[in-house]
Parts: sequence; structure tokens; C-alpha cells
Amino acid sequence: DSDTKSFWVIMDQTDSYPVKLYVYDLSRGMARQLSASMLGEFLTNSVMTQHTGVVVHGKEHYFGGSTGITNCPPGGTLLGPPDSVVDMGFTEVPEDLFKEYLTSLGESKYRGANYNLFENNCNTFSSEVAQFLTGRKIPSYITDLPSDILSTPFGQALRPFLDSMVINPGGNNLAGQ
Repeated sequence: DSDTKSFWVIMDQTDSYPVKLYVYDLSRGMARQLSASMLGEFLTNSVMTQHTGVVVHGKEHYFGGSTGITNCPPGGTLLGPPDSVVDMGFTEVPEDLFKEYLTSLGESKYRGANYNLFENNCNTFSSEVAQFLTGRKIPSYITDLPSDILSTPFGQALRPFLDSMVINPGGNNLAGQ
């Protein structure tokens, strides 16, 4: 019977939502040009100059130093449009459950005061969120760069200065959702 068939088609459909990683080059290409002379090797990307945010449910979510977890319309940070977009797949996590998850992260690991450029930054946040949503972390060429940079003499010399840096591209903090 067609009513029964329609019922099972509706019941079999699961809402899924696209998940994108927005990647921004804070240096506008300068870090790539200078990496060989400053770090002793050519790096195509640099954690010191990359900001990432996860786009899902119509908002871009990211972690910034002074505000903690923040959101804005996709591409709506002070950085302008992203330099690249990585398709992370789809999620079945509904928006209300995702907001609860973000609130939990914002009350623990990703409070603004816990920001650290090398160990607890927008990229570690994006990777954790992407894994929660899709089961996949963000690309390793982004997350492995802190250790790549710190393994160079120049990176070691700059570490005290870089540890004091806070990156905050603007937006609405978690409480302002």
C-alpha cells in the first residue's frame, strides 16, 4: 500500500547537514614566502598564520583567545572570506545537540583563558569539533604544524613571544548565540 511505503520512506530519511572547514591565512601569504629563510625549511602552511573555523547549521564556529568559542555567519569574521574551504562531509548531529556540545566545550577546555597558540587554539578546536560531527579530524597539514615550527631553531627562539599571542577574529561568543 502506498501510504505504508510513504511512511517508511519518511522514517528512513535521516537529516544530514554539510560540515565545512574554513581556512584563513592571517599573513596573506607572507608566512609562506618567508618560511624557508626564517625556519630553515619551506612550509606551505603555518599554524602561526592559519585560522580555522567549522561551518555547520548555517554558522561558522571557532575558538579565539579572548572570547572563547565564537560564531558568526559563514565567512563573516574580521578576516573576510576564507582562503580555502575543506569539505569535511556530513553530520546527523542536530543543531540543539551541537549547541549543548559547544556549551560543554566552552565551560571546560575551550574557555578564552585556556587559549594557547601551539596547544589549544582554533585548529585544535576545529579538529575536535569536526571529529565530533563527522568522525574525521581536520587535515594533519594544519594540526601538525605547531610541532614542525617548534622543531626549528627559529621556532624555539620565538616560542616565548608566540606563547603570549592571542588570535581573535571577532564574532559572537558562545554566550551571545
